[in-house]
Order: sequence, then structure tokens, then C-alpha cells
Amino acid sequence: MWRSWNNRFTADLRETVETAGRTILIKAQNAGVSVPRDPQRKLRYRDSDNVDPRPDEQSILEQAARITDHVSRVVFPAFSLARGEGCEIHENAYWGLQTYLGLRENLAANEGARSFVYESNRDRTPLGHAHRDHIRKLSIEKIREMYRQAVDRLLNEVAETEQFFRAGIVAIDITEADPFTGDRTGLEDEIIGTKENTDEYAYHWATVQLVGNAVPLVLDARPVRKGESRKAIVEDLLDSAENLVHVDNVLMDREFDSQHVLEMLSQRGLSYVVPKRMQTSEKAQAKRLIQRDQDRYETDRKLHLGKNEWHETTLIYRREEDAEHDDHRQYSVFMSNRGSGHLTEYGYRWEIESGYRSIKRFMAATTSKHFGLRFFYFAFACLLYSIWRAVDLLVQVELTGEYEHAPMVTADNTLTLLKKQTGIG
Repeated sequence: MWRSWNNRFTADLRETVETAGRTILIKAQNAGVSVPRDPQRKLRYRDSDNVDPRPDEQSILEQAARITDHVSRVVFPAFSLARGEGCEIHENAYWGLQTYLGLRENLAANEGARSFVYESNRDRTPLGHAHRDHIRKLSIEKIREMYRQAVDRLLNEVAETEQFFRAGIVAIDITEADPFTGDRTGLEDEIIGTKENTDEYAYHWATVQLVGNAVPLVLDARPVRKGESRKAIVEDLLDSAENLVHVDNVLMDREFDSQHVLEMLSQRGLSYVVPKRMQTSEKAQAKRLIQRDQDRYETDRKLHLGKNEWHETTLIYRREEDAEHDDHRQYSVFMSNRGSGHLTEYGYRWEIESGYRSIKRFMAATTSKHFGLRFFYFAFACLLYSIWRAVDLLVQVELTGEYEHAPMVTADNTLTLLKKQTGIG
């Protein structure tokens, strides 16, 4: 529909509309009104009569190779093993090996290093034990610092396009590694219980990721230890995210439904959508809605913060279509400080779940209990995922002038190019 109307606009009219729109946004921004996109950016109009069909695979791969080579040379210098000068094996060989491990599911460093000798175009590559030893020397804080620097460089690359805006919706979540079945004596603060309250234990990692209309980059990652408050985790990740992009809305899972987390978000001027765990009062309300055959219901609620302080929020009850239950479980309850208008955005959270599946696919296998090594493997996988999605955006824009969420470049293509056709392999 848009393209059909777009063809009826003259160039002068398009320019006038564009200028007027930017002027309104700039005035709103100067008045302190939250503007989700940079008003100085210009839109790129395309004539639908001249839209090219989907590029052929060879064109996609050629552009992907060129862009991946450039992106890797920009991003990976943010990582350093601080080995000093005069080392015979180039540091990039370590990142090449780590990328190679991400190409093969469940491939550990020792086995991967032996295969990498034949796959790499380098004269010398690291052995598995040497690779792990260097990684173990990196502190959690250093890994996170390098990761944020790498993502900042990646954002600067995609920000050169008109299709990316340093603003939008972020999702914060915690993911679990595969269940840990060994002896965790002395590591009870790092290998902790699962969300489902089973008798299993696992390492936990938290991330903040761009979702919605933005390219889904992981802005920051951090480990989760036993006893850490959800409020501290969210504050930490938001501090990182807001240093990189302008955040409008925050989407979180129900484990973050603490009133203190919600109050903190409101004080930062952020909107939020968070599912609420159903207590007695919510279950009773859901039963009343069933009796009325009502699909949706909103009510204001004050959540007690302590010392006669309260957080005001809105509870939104929504009945699931074709629900399998006939009791209160037909309904989900959400909390938002902007009413139901933001509820549709919560569907964007599926991107973080699908992202986690890819990230875990990119992780090297290990039986090590070393917390820093485990976290590095996760963080590096997050970086590989973010590079893939950024390369895909840049390739799409280069070949079509537009960006669609469905990837044009595959993850395996990107990782293969990182390993073989760039300076890191």
C-alpha cells in the first residue's frame, strides 16, 4: 500500500513532507519530548517500478564477504588477551579459533584446535590448552568491557545506514546454560537453581538486546550469581544499553515483576511491559472475567515500596486465544506504566528467545567449571550473533536499499567468512 501511494508523490512533495516531519520531530526533541528516532536522518524512497527482485546467492555472498571482512577488522581489535609483544602466534588466531568453535555444535577447544590447524590459513594456530589458559586470565569485568567496546564499534557501522536508528525497545532476560550434572561444591554461588524450581542447576547469563523494528543486537551480557537482586541486574544492563542507544521501552519476563524494579524504570523515564505472576487477587479477578466472558480488562494498582511509598502501575488482563485451560489460567496479567498501548510490543520478546537459541548454537563446548571461561564463551557467542545480524542488515541495505527482519545472510555463511576470508581466521 505504501509503495502504491509513494509512486504518486512527486520528488518536491516527498521532500516537503520529509522536511516538515523532521522539523516537527526536532521541535519535539528540543521540547524534551521523547523521540524514538533521530529526526536528522533522511528516509530513502524507492520507486516500486524499479524494485529489484531478491538478489541471487552469489551476489549475497560477495557482498557478505566484503562487509564481513570490514566489520571484523573494525570490531575485533576491541578484544585483547594482553599477552605482550613478541608472541609467535598472532592474537587474531585465538579469535579465529573461537569463531571456528562456534561453527561446529558441541565442539570443545582441544578437538577444535586440532581441526583448526588444517582449516586455518595461518602458519601457526593455538593449541586448545593454551587457548583456554589465556581466556581464563581474563576477568569478568575485562570481558564485559571488551564486549561493550566491540558492540559500540558495531553500532557505529550499522548507524551509517538510514535503516538503523540508535533508539528503540530493549528486552532484558536471563538464560540458563545446559543443566550442570557434576560436583558443584564451592561453586554454589555460580551454578544455581533453574527458573522452574526443579532439582537441576545451571550457569545463568543475563542480556539486554535490541528488539522490535531494530536489528536484534545484544548490547551487553553479564553473569548472574546467587543472591543478586533483579533490580541490580536490570540497572547494570540498562546503564550499558543507555550508553549505546536511546531506550524508549523495556520488556522483561515475569521474574522481573518486582515493584522496586518497576519503580526504578519509571524514575529513569522509561516505559515498561512486564508479565505479573498471578496471586490470589489476580486469580479471583480472572475468574470474574470468565463469568463475564470478557477478553480484556485494565485496572490501576498501587504496589507497596515500603515506608508509605507506592508505585503506580496498570494491570492488564488478556485472555489467550484458544486457551487450553478453562480456569484463571486462560488469562495473562501484564503490568505497564503506559497502559495497554504498549502491550502489543511485548510480542517482540520472542526475538530474544530465538536469539538465545542461535547464541547457544555458537558457543564452544566445555566441561570446565571456570566461571570466567564459561562467561567468555557465552559473551563471544553473543558477539558472533550480533555480527551476523549487523552484517545481514548491511548486506540487505547494500543490495536492496531496505532492511527486512528475515535474514538474507545465514549465520553459518557469516561465521565461515569470519574464519576464512578476514584477518581473524
